[in-house]
Amino acid sequence: MVKHSSNQKTSSKKFKTKTDKGINSAPKKSRSRRDVSTTTKKIAIKHDATLEKARVQLGDTPVKKSGRPEDEVVTYAEVEFELKEIMPNGNQILIGPARITRFEKARITGARSLQLSLGAPAFIRVPHEVRDSISLATAELYAKALPISIRRVLPNGVYQDIPIDWLK
Repeated sequence: MVKHSSNQKTSSKKFKTKTDKGINSAPKKSRSRRDVSTTTKKIAIKHDATLEKARVQLGDTPVKKSGRPEDEVVTYAEVEFELKEIMPNGNQILIGPARITRFEKARITGARSLQLSLGAPAFIRVPHEVRDSISLATAELYAKALPISIRRVLPNGVYQDIPIDWLK
């Protein structure tokens, strides 16, 4: 029997938990997170050492962590192609969509905002709500005031230079 201070009652009850086999007299002590991770690491180390011993006994070639033997070298035949420009009829866009893509917008905005932050003059009148170089570069892009062309290249080397004025 366990005796407690005068405010608390004495108790001799044990904790009881239900399991598949029935009722136990006390709950099981659970392992902490630290114990579990340490055990896992030890098992992994033992597993790697066992595999290495088996490889040495079997006479296998040493393997890098990538799974490819060390002495294997992969070479590819070089494909040579020449860049060739497509000349459009008027303002016709022949490669890609007729609008500016989000990737082209990000590239142009980033390059122009870097120029502005390094002291380049603005091509448009700076609006009052513009506080940073990124928003000014975006405003210049929407106003189509930038003297920039986008080069869209196909895998076979054919390309087209498209001025921003042509894009929607």
